[in-house]
Amino acid sequence: MRVKQFRYAADNLAYLIYGDREALAVDGGAVGPIQEFLASRQLRLTLVAHTHGHPDHTAGTSQLLEATGARLVTNQELMEAGAVTIEDRKVEVLHTPGHTQDSLTFHLDGVLITGDTLFNGTVGNCFSGDLRAFYESIKRLMSFPAETLVYAGHDYVDYAMKFARLVEPGNHQIEDYLAAYDPEHVTSNLASEYKVNPYLRFNDPRVISILKDRSLAVVTEYDRWESLMSLE
Repeated sequence: MRVKQFRYAADNLAYLIYGDREALAVDGGAVGPIQEFLASRQLRLTLVAHTHGHPDHTAGTSQLLEATGARLVTNQELMEAGAVTIEDRKVEVLHTPGHTQDSLTFHLDGVLITGDTLFNGTVGNCFSGDLRAFYESIKRLMSFPAETLVYAGHDYVDYAMKFARLVEPGNHQIEDYLAAYDPEHVTSNLASEYKVNPYLRFNDPRVISILKDRSLAVVTEYDRWESLMSLE
């Protein structure tokens, strides 16, 4: 299984997960480029899915379904099944609530397609209001090997690194992270996220010290997560 990324709107990112004959679209808002890629590889789009139900991620779904005859797999179906199959290969689907209650992450071959749960350099807003669930989702994603690639729902890298500098101005890894950033192919691995993403650095002594200096709670890991999520 392979992954192809497509940019649409200002900063949204769509994905195709594909094999030799079939493909699954995830947040397929880049309708034209997706159809062109399918035709160029002689692929049949069989399934369409979403990381969550926000309109910027479901945009283009009806056009794709009508143009290709693909089937929509709902988030509820995916949560119940825990996987989706393309060409007899299973793509694991993780329920990762926090940004929204229906947020999902797709996992295959050393890749996480994380939607608005985990971005490259930051995390999503907690629109669900359930910070505990969001924390558990982030911890679950952090359990994957350090070389695992993160493919997010938006390209927020510039904003994320500006915020990371505000939180941790002495972090010189940020420059290396930005040097590796490619707006034509937006990705990072978990190892690099642990170096710069404030929301994955809640156990780093330097971040704990910064939180203490701001009189924020640091006693438990979850305290530190809540403290980081309170920063603006």
